Formats: sequence, C-alpha cells, structure tokens
Amino acid sequence: MALVTEGASVRFGGLAAIDGVSFTLEPGEIVGLIGPNGAGKTTLINVLSGFQRPTAGEVRLEGRRFVDAVPDAFARAGIARTFQAVRLFKGLSVSENLEVSLAANGLSRRRARERAKALLAEFLPGDRGGMPASALTYGEERKVGIARALALEPRYLLLDEPAAGMAAAEVEDLRAAIVRVRAAYGCGILVVEHNMALIFALCDRIHALGSGRTIAVGSPAEISANAKVREAYLGAPESASA
Repeated sequence: MALVTEGASVRFGGLAAIDGVSFTLEPGEIVGLIGPNGAGKTTLINVLSGFQRPTAGEVRLEGRRFVDAVPDAFARAGIARTFQAVRLFKGLSVSENLEVSLAANGLSRRRARERAKALLAEFLPGDRGGMPASALTYGEERKVGIARALALEPRYLLLDEPAAGMAAAEVEDLRAAIVRVRAAYGCGILVVEHNMALIFALCDRIHALGSGRTIAVGSPAEISANAKVREAYLGAPESASA
C-alpha cells in the first residue's frame, strides 16, 4: 500500500501545470522529486497533500481514494508536509511553535512540551527550545518546520525544498536527520529539492519532471545515467557524477 497519484493533471485555464503524472511513495522509502522551475514539482506536492484538486486523475492513500478532499482530511489520514515558506509564530518560543501543533493534535500541555523537546533534540540540538523563534536563522527555521510536520506522527512526510538557504554543513545534518526520521517513524518521505548532492545521497528513488510530465523514474544511479535528465536538469555528465 502506498500514497499514489494516477494520471494526475492540473490545468489553470489552458496551461497544464502537471499532465498525466503517476507517482508512488511507498512506506519507508525516500523519493526525490526533481525538475527545473516550472516543472510541476510544487503542484504535485500540493495534489498529494490536498492543497490542489486535480482536474483529472486521482490520489489514493493505501487504496483509499481522495475525492474532493480538503487538506485537513489528508492530514488526518497521515500525510504531513512542509512549505517553502515556513511561517513560524515569531512571537512564540521555538518550543511553543511545536507545542501549538501538538496540542492541536490532541496532546495534553505536558505531553506536548515533552514531545516538542524530543523533536527539537533531533533537529535543533543545544536546548534552544526556549529561544524566540524570531532569533532563528533561515536554515534553522526550515528544520523547525520539519519538526512541526512530524508532530502529526505522519505515515507520509512531504518536504518542499527542505535544504533551501542551508549551508553545506547544515545540509549534511539535515540528510542525517531525515534518515533518522525514516528509521524512527517508518514513514515514506518525499523530498522536493534543487540540491542534487542531497537528493543523490539521500533518496532510494528519484522522480524527474519536465514541463509537467514525468520524464524518468529510477534509482539515483539510473537517473544519473539518464541522458535526458542529465542534460535537462543536472547539467553535463561530468557535473552529474561529481
């Protein structure tokens, strides 16, 4: 059983943002979604999380069809996501930002505080839960955004450009944290990302989009060897293998 789109299309007037895309995310695997700006990556992640209804095709979660579902229904079914813009509550502490999500998920205040502390230990070590969210760097904000998504204890976690704005050392910390998340939660993880080094080091499979359509799906080695992907999205063969 998996999170699936079957022939999903989204059209805005005469423009096809995605066109007949079939995508699968299995429990416990990490899949990278790549493509240039305008390829349809964000539209696909919006479809998978209920923020965009497909104009054709369907979304299924472990066999259940989502028809006219809203984002809250996707979240209740076990699909959590991050956004390119994190939008933390800057007037609250880092820990309180997580506690709000946890309390909304039904945890008591005490349990929410304990859970927030554990999540922050994974993504923002150094006992910084009490610091104001406004004091975080951009990269730290993105890590807290992932921790906030994990507050739902999802079966599927969708990450929209999680490494954006991060330095190289932060990206490596992020990679290790995502691997730990899979081990701890057993969830399927989708990573939409322009950082190809992270994608190749992290993912079991890679799904490449171009102009709203699937152009290749395969292992990192297969995608690296695919001439269309290499030339259109990864640069020359030398840079793809670097």
